[in-house]
Amino acid sequence: MTDHHLDRRSYLAGLGAAGVAGIAGCNRGGVVAQTGTLATAVTDQPGDIADFDSCVVTIVGVWLGPASETEGAENETEDGSADDEETEGGEESEREYLEFDEPQQADLVELQGDNTQLIDERELTVGEHGYLQLDTDGVEATLENGESATVEVPGNAPLKFNAAFEIRANTRTVFTADFTPVKRGNSGSYNLQPVASGVAVEYEEIEAESTGNETESDGNDTDGNDE
Repeated sequence: MTDHHLDRRSYLAGLGAAGVAGIAGCNRGGVVAQTGTLATAVTDQPGDIADFDSCVVTIVGVWLGPASETEGAENETEDGSADDEETEGGEESEREYLEFDEPQQADLVELQGDNTQLIDERELTVGEHGYLQLDTDGVEATLENGESATVEVPGNAPLKFNAAFEIRANTRTVFTADFTPVKRGNSGSYNLQPVASGVAVEYEEIEAESTGNETESDGNDTDGNDE
């Protein structure tokens, strides 16, 4: 495990109490907060993935950005990673971190085209979010010729996907994050970069339990058809 990952865990130790309280505080003053489901998936659209026999990314958690940062696309660096200045100080503490029980691995070679892989699904309190970030912890890659390849996330920063989304009551929100390796000039190494055009958000209504108050189903609602 990298030193960067250990540094992040140290930071989270201080932030964790507030984050857990935010998630767990679903019953305050006798009022039960509404909840929905967030399902996070990953995919790969063509960059330089054709160079690889395998490109396995380890993902250990996700950050949920506050709705106030929906315009965060203006603060991305040229390579698609998050601007470090944007996430320092108070703004960083406003993000919500969801650490996976077990690290998830995704081979981008197997996730081309319409192929996706579910890496996390959990119940959360309803609310709006401005973006989602994937917290990665290394890439193991092999080129088609059998040689190992260096694939890195610029600055070891989380991969940021600037797509606003909601956690809706009795709804499964499917956030599909699209990213790909891109060759760095003639260096022989690669950067992992988000692919904005491939990011998708879909809303699937969850059937209510048999309480006599089931909501009516109107099918799936994609991000482009939000209310």
